[in-house]
Amino acid sequence: MSDVTEILNQALQLGEEERWGEMAEALTTALRDVPDDPYVLCWLGVAERELGRDGVAYEYFKRAWQEEPLDPELLAMVGTGLAAFDDPDAEAALRAAALTGPDVPIARLQYGAYLARNGMFAPALDNLRAAAELDPEDPTVHGELGIAHALMNEFRAAAAALETTLELAPDDSWSRLLLGLVQLENDEPEAAAEQLIRAAEERADDAEAQVLAALAARAAGWEDAAQQIIARVEYATEGYDEEMLDEARERIDDGQQAARELLMESVAPLALRDRLTQPL
Repeated sequence: MSDVTEILNQALQLGEEERWGEMAEALTTALRDVPDDPYVLCWLGVAERELGRDGVAYEYFKRAWQEEPLDPELLAMVGTGLAAFDDPDAEAALRAAALTGPDVPIARLQYGAYLARNGMFAPALDNLRAAAELDPEDPTVHGELGIAHALMNEFRAAAAALETTLELAPDDSWSRLLLGLVQLENDEPEAAAEQLIRAAEERADDAEAQVLAALAARAAGWEDAAQQIIARVEYATEGYDEEMLDEARERIDDGQQAARELLMESVAPLALRDRLTQPL
Protein backbone atom coordinates (compact mmCIF):
# COMPACT_ATOMS: atom_id res chain seq x y z
CA MET A 1 0.00 0.00 0.00
CA SER A 2 2.90 2.36 0.71
CA ASP A 3 4.06 1.92 -2.89
CA VAL A 4 0.60 2.84 -4.14
CA THR A 5 0.56 5.91 -1.88
CA GLU A 6 3.90 6.99 -3.28
CA ILE A 7 2.68 6.51 -6.86
CA LEU A 8 -0.49 8.45 -6.08
CA ASN A 9 1.53 11.35 -4.65
CA GLN A 10 3.77 11.34 -7.73
CA ALA A 11 0.71 11.31 -9.97
CA LEU A 12 -0.82 14.28 -8.19
CA GLN A 13 2.42 16.20 -8.69
CA LEU A 14 2.23 15.41 -12.40
CA GLY A 15 -1.35 16.71 -12.38
CA GLU A 16 -0.25 19.98 -10.80
CA GLU A 17 2.19 20.32 -13.70
CA GLU A 18 -0.62 19.44 -16.16
CA ARG A 19 1.29 16.39 -17.37
CA TRP A 20 -1.95 14.48 -17.75
CA GLY A 21 -0.68 11.66 -19.94
CA GLU A 22 2.09 10.77 -17.51
CA MET A 23 -0.35 11.08 -14.62
CA ALA A 24 -2.78 8.65 -16.26
CA GLU A 25 0.04 6.20 -16.98
CA ALA A 26 1.25 6.27 -13.38
CA LEU A 27 -2.23 5.75 -11.97
CA THR A 28 -2.99 2.95 -14.42
CA THR A 29 0.10 1.19 -13.08
CA ALA A 30 -1.09 1.69 -9.49
CA LEU A 31 -4.54 0.40 -10.37
CA ARG A 32 -3.11 -3.02 -11.20
CA ASP A 33 -2.20 -3.45 -7.52
CA VAL A 34 -5.33 -1.84 -6.04
CA PRO A 35 -8.12 -2.16 -8.64
CA ASP A 36 -10.77 -0.97 -6.20
CA ASP A 37 -8.99 2.03 -4.68
CA PRO A 38 -11.41 5.00 -4.98
CA TYR A 39 -8.61 7.58 -4.83
CA VAL A 40 -6.74 6.03 -7.74
CA LEU A 41 -9.98 5.59 -9.68
CA CYS A 42 -11.10 9.17 -9.11
CA TRP A 43 -7.78 10.75 -10.07
CA LEU A 44 -7.62 8.53 -13.13
CA GLY A 45 -11.00 10.00 -14.05
CA VAL A 46 -9.59 13.50 -13.64
CA ALA A 47 -6.56 12.73 -15.82
CA GLU A 48 -8.58 11.02 -18.54
CA ARG A 49 -11.08 13.88 -18.65
CA GLU A 50 -8.24 16.38 -19.08
CA LEU A 51 -6.95 14.24 -21.94
CA GLY A 52 -10.36 14.44 -23.63
CA ARG A 53 -11.17 10.76 -23.12
CA ASP A 54 -14.58 11.40 -21.62
CA GLY A 55 -15.99 7.89 -21.87
CA VAL A 56 -13.05 6.38 -20.00
CA ALA A 57 -13.11 9.21 -17.45
CA TYR A 58 -16.78 8.62 -16.71
CA GLU A 59 -16.20 4.91 -16.06
CA TYR A 60 -13.48 5.69 -13.53
CA PHE A 61 -15.64 8.23 -11.69
CA LYS A 62 -18.49 5.72 -11.62
CA ARG A 63 -16.27 2.95 -10.27
CA ALA A 64 -14.92 5.30 -7.60
CA TRP A 65 -18.47 6.11 -6.47
CA GLN A 66 -19.39 2.42 -6.36
CA GLU A 67 -16.60 1.85 -3.84
CA GLU A 68 -18.64 3.94 -1.36
CA PRO A 69 -15.89 6.37 -0.28
CA LEU A 70 -16.28 8.33 2.96
CA ASP A 71 -13.72 11.11 2.49
CA PRO A 72 -15.71 14.32 1.84
CA GLU A 73 -13.02 15.79 -0.42
CA LEU A 74 -12.94 12.62 -2.50
CA LEU A 75 -16.73 12.55 -2.61
CA ALA A 76 -16.74 16.13 -3.85
CA MET A 77 -14.36 15.24 -6.69
CA VAL A 78 -16.28 12.10 -7.61
CA GLY A 79 -19.58 13.98 -7.57
CA THR A 80 -18.16 16.75 -9.71
CA GLY A 81 -16.84 14.18 -12.16
CA LEU A 82 -20.22 12.49 -12.39
CA ALA A 83 -22.01 15.84 -12.73
CA ALA A 84 -19.98 16.59 -15.86
CA PHE A 85 -21.69 13.60 -17.47
CA ASP A 86 -25.20 14.32 -16.11
CA ASP A 87 -25.13 11.16 -13.99
CA PRO A 88 -27.96 11.20 -11.42
CA ASP A 89 -25.59 9.82 -8.78
CA ALA A 90 -23.77 13.16 -8.83
CA GLU A 91 -26.31 14.73 -6.50
CA ALA A 92 -26.00 11.89 -3.97
CA ALA A 93 -22.21 12.04 -4.01
CA LEU A 94 -22.09 15.81 -3.60
CA ARG A 95 -24.76 15.80 -0.90
CA ALA A 96 -22.80 13.12 0.96
CA ALA A 97 -19.68 15.26 0.67
CA ALA A 98 -21.43 18.27 2.21
CA LEU A 99 -23.08 16.24 4.97
CA THR A 100 -19.95 14.35 5.98
CA GLY A 101 -17.72 17.40 5.61
CA PRO A 102 -19.72 20.47 6.64
CA ASP A 103 -16.46 22.25 7.46
CA VAL A 104 -14.70 21.19 4.25
CA PRO A 105 -14.75 24.12 1.80
CA ILE A 106 -14.59 22.09 -1.42
CA ALA A 107 -17.47 19.89 -0.29
CA ARG A 108 -19.75 22.87 0.35
CA LEU A 109 -18.52 24.64 -2.79
CA GLN A 110 -19.12 21.79 -5.22
CA TYR A 111 -22.50 20.88 -3.77
CA GLY A 112 -23.61 24.51 -3.88
CA ALA A 113 -22.41 24.92 -7.45
CA TYR A 114 -24.28 21.77 -8.49
CA LEU A 115 -27.50 22.92 -6.81
CA ALA A 116 -27.29 26.33 -8.47
CA ARG A 117 -26.94 24.80 -11.94
CA ASN A 118 -29.99 22.70 -11.23
CA GLY A 119 -32.17 25.59 -10.10
CA MET A 120 -32.16 24.85 -6.35
CA PHE A 121 -31.04 28.32 -5.41
CA ALA A 122 -31.79 28.60 -1.69
CA PRO A 123 -29.71 25.58 -0.63
CA ALA A 124 -27.14 26.48 -3.28
CA LEU A 125 -26.56 29.89 -1.70
CA ASP A 126 -26.47 28.36 1.79
CA ASN A 127 -23.67 26.02 0.76
CA LEU A 128 -21.75 28.58 -1.28
CA ARG A 129 -21.89 31.15 1.51
CA ALA A 130 -20.69 28.50 3.96
CA ALA A 131 -17.78 27.75 1.61
CA ALA A 132 -16.96 31.47 1.43
CA GLU A 133 -16.89 31.69 5.22
CA LEU A 134 -14.65 28.62 5.45
CA ASP A 135 -12.24 29.80 2.75
CA PRO A 136 -12.79 33.50 2.01
CA GLU A 137 -9.57 33.75 -0.05
CA ASP A 138 -10.64 31.14 -2.62
CA PRO A 139 -11.60 32.99 -5.81
CA THR A 140 -13.50 29.96 -7.12
CA VAL A 141 -16.00 30.22 -4.27
CA HIS A 142 -16.83 33.83 -5.11
CA GLY A 143 -16.98 32.97 -8.81
CA GLU A 144 -19.56 30.27 -8.13
CA LEU A 145 -21.53 32.70 -5.98
CA GLY A 146 -21.51 35.06 -8.94
CA ILE A 147 -22.77 32.32 -11.24
CA ALA A 148 -25.54 31.40 -8.78
CA HIS A 149 -26.74 34.99 -8.52
CA ALA A 150 -26.60 35.41 -12.30
CA LEU A 151 -28.68 32.25 -12.77
CA MET A 152 -31.21 33.88 -10.42
CA ASN A 153 -31.12 37.07 -12.54
CA GLU A 154 -29.63 38.90 -9.56
CA PHE A 155 -27.01 40.63 -11.66
CA ARG A 156 -25.95 43.29 -9.14
CA ALA A 157 -25.05 40.60 -6.61
CA ALA A 158 -23.43 38.55 -9.36
CA ALA A 159 -21.20 41.47 -10.37
CA ALA A 160 -20.15 42.08 -6.77
CA ALA A 161 -19.16 38.43 -6.32
CA LEU A 162 -17.24 38.37 -9.60
CA GLU A 163 -15.42 41.56 -8.69
CA THR A 164 -14.25 39.81 -5.51
CA THR A 165 -13.12 36.87 -7.64
CA LEU A 166 -10.96 39.17 -9.75
CA GLU A 167 -9.53 40.92 -6.70
CA LEU A 168 -8.30 37.52 -5.54
CA ALA A 169 -7.35 36.23 -9.00
CA PRO A 170 -6.70 39.20 -11.32
CA ASP A 171 -5.46 36.91 -14.11
CA ASP A 172 -8.74 34.97 -14.30
CA SER A 173 -9.78 36.00 -17.81
CA TRP A 174 -12.78 33.63 -17.86
CA SER A 175 -14.32 35.37 -14.83
CA ARG A 176 -13.42 38.78 -16.26
CA LEU A 177 -15.35 38.00 -19.44
CA LEU A 178 -18.28 36.78 -17.35
CA LEU A 179 -18.20 39.98 -15.31
CA GLY A 180 -18.38 42.02 -18.51
CA LEU A 181 -21.43 40.08 -19.64
CA VAL A 182 -23.09 40.58 -16.26
CA GLN A 183 -22.37 44.31 -16.39
CA LEU A 184 -24.17 44.46 -19.75
CA GLU A 185 -27.21 43.02 -17.96
CA ASN A 186 -26.80 45.78 -15.38
CA ASP A 187 -26.89 48.38 -18.18
CA GLU A 188 -23.30 49.47 -17.57
CA PRO A 189 -22.02 49.58 -21.16
CA GLU A 190 -18.73 51.35 -20.54
CA ALA A 191 -17.76 49.24 -17.52
CA ALA A 192 -18.72 46.14 -19.48
CA ALA A 193 -16.68 47.21 -22.48
CA GLU A 194 -13.62 47.81 -20.32
CA GLN A 195 -13.83 44.31 -18.83
CA LEU A 196 -14.58 42.62 -22.14
CA ILE A 197 -11.73 44.41 -23.93
CA ARG A 198 -9.28 43.36 -21.24
CA ALA A 199 -10.62 39.80 -21.32
CA ALA A 200 -10.20 39.71 -25.09
CA GLU A 201 -6.58 40.82 -24.75
CA GLU A 202 -5.98 38.05 -22.23
CA ARG A 203 -7.84 35.48 -24.36
CA ALA A 204 -6.25 36.22 -27.72
CA ASP A 205 -7.14 32.78 -29.15
CA ASP A 206 -10.82 33.08 -28.20
CA ALA A 207 -12.73 34.39 -31.23
CA GLU A 208 -15.97 34.86 -29.32
CA ALA A 209 -14.18 37.00 -26.74
CA GLN A 210 -12.89 39.22 -29.54
CA VAL A 211 -16.36 39.62 -31.07
CA LEU A 212 -17.93 40.41 -27.70
CA ALA A 213 -15.25 43.00 -26.95
CA ALA A 214 -15.51 44.63 -30.37
CA LEU A 215 -19.29 44.92 -30.20
CA ALA A 216 -19.16 46.19 -26.62
CA ALA A 217 -16.56 48.80 -27.56
CA ARG A 218 -18.70 50.01 -30.47
CA ALA A 219 -21.83 50.02 -28.29
CA ALA A 220 -19.95 52.21 -25.81
CA GLY A 221 -19.04 54.60 -28.61
CA TRP A 222 -15.41 53.55 -29.00
CA GLU A 223 -15.27 53.01 -32.75
CA ASP A 224 -11.49 52.91 -33.18
CA ALA A 225 -11.10 50.32 -30.43
CA ALA A 226 -13.88 48.22 -31.95
CA GLN A 227 -12.22 48.21 -35.37
CA GLN A 228 -8.86 47.28 -33.89
CA ILE A 229 -10.33 44.39 -31.93
CA ILE A 230 -12.43 42.95 -34.75
CA ALA A 231 -9.34 42.96 -36.97
CA ARG A 232 -7.68 40.55 -34.52
CA VAL A 233 -10.34 37.86 -34.83
CA GLU A 234 -8.72 36.17 -37.80
CA TYR A 235 -5.76 35.28 -35.57
CA ALA A 236 -7.96 33.51 -33.03
CA THR A 237 -8.01 29.72 -33.08
CA GLU A 238 -10.93 28.87 -30.77
CA GLY A 239 -14.62 29.34 -31.51
CA TYR A 240 -14.11 30.96 -34.88
CA ASP A 241 -17.52 31.47 -36.55
CA GLU A 242 -17.31 33.15 -39.95
CA GLU A 243 -21.02 33.99 -40.04
CA MET A 244 -20.94 35.59 -36.59
CA LEU A 245 -17.81 37.51 -37.49
CA ASP A 246 -19.29 38.84 -40.74
CA GLU A 247 -22.40 40.07 -38.97
CA ALA A 248 -20.36 41.68 -36.20
CA ARG A 249 -18.22 43.54 -38.72
CA GLU A 250 -21.31 44.76 -40.55
CA ARG A 251 -22.96 45.99 -37.35
CA ILE A 252 -19.80 47.74 -36.20
CA ASP A 253 -19.64 49.56 -39.54
CA ASP A 254 -23.34 50.44 -39.27
CA GLY A 255 -22.81 52.33 -36.04
CA GLN A 256 -23.20 52.33 -32.28
CA GLN A 257 -26.88 51.43 -32.13
CA ALA A 258 -26.59 48.59 -34.63
CA ALA A 259 -23.68 47.08 -32.69
CA ARG A 260 -25.56 47.43 -29.41
CA GLU A 261 -28.64 45.67 -30.80
CA LEU A 262 -26.66 42.67 -32.00
CA LEU A 263 -24.71 42.53 -28.74
CA MET A 264 -27.70 42.79 -26.39
CA GLU A 265 -30.27 40.84 -28.37
CA SER A 266 -28.16 37.91 -29.54
CA VAL A 267 -24.43 37.59 -28.94
CA ALA A 268 -24.16 38.53 -25.25
CA PRO A 269 -27.21 36.60 -23.96
CA LEU A 270 -26.06 33.44 -25.74
CA ALA A 271 -22.51 33.82 -24.41
CA LEU A 272 -23.78 34.45 -20.88
CA ARG A 273 -26.10 31.45 -20.93
CA ASP A 274 -23.31 29.24 -22.23
CA ARG A 275 -20.98 30.23 -19.42
CA LEU A 276 -23.59 29.96 -16.69
CA THR A 277 -24.59 26.44 -17.69
CA GLN A 278 -21.15 24.95 -18.21
CA PRO A 279 -20.58 21.82 -16.09
CA LEU A 280 -18.57 22.02 -12.91
